[in-house]
Amino acid sequence: MVLKIHSRCNLACNICYMYELADQSWKTRPTVISQETVTQVAQRLSDYAKAHRLDSIAVILHGGEPLLVGPTRLRRICEEITHILSPVTTVDLHMHTNGILLHERHLEILKEFDVKVGISVDGDQTANDRHRLDRKGRSSYEKVLRGIERLRAPEYLSLYQGILCTVDVENDPVTVHDALARLQPPRIDYLLPHSTWDSPPPTGSTGSPTPYADWLLGVFDRWLEQGRPMEVRTFDSVLSTLRGGPSLTEAMGLAPSDLAVVETDGAIEQADSLKAAYDGAPATGYDVFQHTFDDFARHPGVRARQSGIDGVSETCRRCAVVESCGGGLYTHRYSTERGFDNPSVYCDDLRAFIDGVAERITERTLSPAVHDIGELHVAQGELTRSLLRRANDRAAQDTDWASAWQTLLFLDGDADAGPELEVLLAHPYVRSALRRVWSEGPLSGWLAALTVAAGVRGRTEVTVAWEQGNRRLHLPTLGTLTLPVSGRVEVTTYPDGFAVRHADGVQRVRVDEDDHGAWRPLRPLQSVPSAQSVHTLRSVADGPLVDDADPARRCFPADVHEPLEPTDRALFGKRLALAFELADEQLPGWRGDPGLFVPRVVTPLAKGAGVQLGEHAPGALGVAVDAEPEVVAQQLPRLGRRARFFALRETTDLTVPGRPAGRLLDEADDALATACRAPDECFDAGPRAVALKEAHRALTALADEPERDLTETGAAFVGQLRADWRKWAQ
Repeated sequence: MVLKIHSRCNLACNICYMYELADQSWKTRPTVISQETVTQVAQRLSDYAKAHRLDSIAVILHGGEPLLVGPTRLRRICEEITHILSPVTTVDLHMHTNGILLHERHLEILKEFDVKVGISVDGDQTANDRHRLDRKGRSSYEKVLRGIERLRAPEYLSLYQGILCTVDVENDPVTVHDALARLQPPRIDYLLPHSTWDSPPPTGSTGSPTPYADWLLGVFDRWLEQGRPMEVRTFDSVLSTLRGGPSLTEAMGLAPSDLAVVETDGAIEQADSLKAAYDGAPATGYDVFQHTFDDFARHPGVRARQSGIDGVSETCRRCAVVESCGGGLYTHRYSTERGFDNPSVYCDDLRAFIDGVAERITERTLSPAVHDIGELHVAQGELTRSLLRRANDRAAQDTDWASAWQTLLFLDGDADAGPELEVLLAHPYVRSALRRVWSEGPLSGWLAALTVAAGVRGRTEVTVAWEQGNRRLHLPTLGTLTLPVSGRVEVTTYPDGFAVRHADGVQRVRVDEDDHGAWRPLRPLQSVPSAQSVHTLRSVADGPLVDDADPARRCFPADVHEPLEPTDRALFGKRLALAFELADEQLPGWRGDPGLFVPRVVTPLAKGAGVQLGEHAPGALGVAVDAEPEVVAQQLPRLGRRARFFALRETTDLTVPGRPAGRLLDEADDALATACRAPDECFDAGPRAVALKEAHRALTALADEPERDLTETGAAFVGQLRADWRKWAQ
């Protein structure tokens, strides 16, 4: 929620959507938000968070210039919001400011309430002074730099969230980016100036048909050259969506809007960027005294911005890059003639920018993983280690994380523990957890538990300490220990288990013990000698691990089942074992097929969920607790083939991201996976014929796509698909 706490500004930026564009409602609103309005806003938010069981709410203090409220009012606002919301949910306070008034008194208050600060600055002085002058027409640049310098002092540095920069194509992109990079922001947001089809953006003097794409790509190239030293939200969002991940910004992608704005008079409005469209565009007619945030969430304007692909124009729905672009910022679609049912006024620029990024990041050389399943497993391991290193780069300032990391490095170099760490990192839910670390920030308890698991598996004594946030201590691939209390723990590993020291004493666990009151081990589908029980992922011959407890297992397009009771777990294991036996009978040798990625881990899903592959967790299979063994058996070879495709696609490029060839490859593989489920005598010929026909359609369409859209690896993969189709179509 954006909370406008002051409706005036100490700058006179000539591009400001609040004062300089179509909507002029600021003139009729109170200059400063009243304490009564702050209280009512906080109470409405508290009611909403309680009703929807929200884990957190972000409140962004905004203006005008929010620091104009002064230190005393600022403290009362932060205190009231925190006091009312904290008993119900986690409160994430932020502020968007021009930085001029960031003096010690303000900074002390921001530090007290952990208010993260984003600052608007447009590059070097020349770039900044094009638009960001004070009310007397003087440069604001040096004052902004001094504010940033104070924010970057060691005692306040943790509050520094980043910089927002509005693009002007008359400025040199590299000069602008280098000037911002020297300020060492954790993140930069490059924002397109708010424009509509009625008021198009300035195109600059270059004569290029896509000046904004050219500008952004210039910065993108410089950012890559520097080694991506900070997050750039627009770039990170496109990189994510091109690889099938989520959008990271409202300005691009199909993620639903989750933003509300409350003005200084308590009016609840839609995104304030809509002020650029027409007078009254963001208005809803609601206010916090007469309406709730549930009322706001049901408003037609809000619903229109939460409908994904159905909410963009027909032109956008037909576009190959719509998943990354999302039709652009809602405001930028507006025209008097068609309302918001248009592509973005920046449509050509967004398409050229996304295509340019896709070309730059495409790995075109041949990957050996396309011809060798062993190489694919190696590539998967390298990807997991890369994600782990990136997570460490972000989390290195966390003391518990840093300590666990050093211990993990020691285990990685140990002759006994190193190979076991390699096996542990192949656990699918390690990848799932790393994706959470990347999106949510440091999870030092998870890394510490991973380190303990590596020590136990490697029979190597290490000691790790961390703050355990709950009573369930889960060791990946091994099991879960229920602690008597949460809080600070210290864990020492031994050749046969581990000991946990906590405020209530010491718990000693042998990992090969059966279930007892506190320790609940994980076991493979097929039993193995107890001396090898900690090596549950060592080979497929042992059978996949049945994991119903890992917190990171929630990576399926269906709900996972809660940890099973012993009787139910035994029944699930029997049904699963029967399914694997049936699959072996129906398609002998399928587990050794080099075209399949055989499940390493099976997780129980909720009733009715069927059989599912884990998302971004190669080797994870979800099976509903009520799934019939015969149905699971039919799906195992099919999903093994699909898993291989997904694993290959995650480690190398098969096509230029975002091009239609990628979708066609997916369709062809899916159809052939359906056709390969079982030999003719075990499979109805009708569905198989339909699947082969669908595969032929997709492969034919692929032949019509530009050859440059396929990489060498993709071309080799298409060759394999064609060979499979010819074999099964005869």
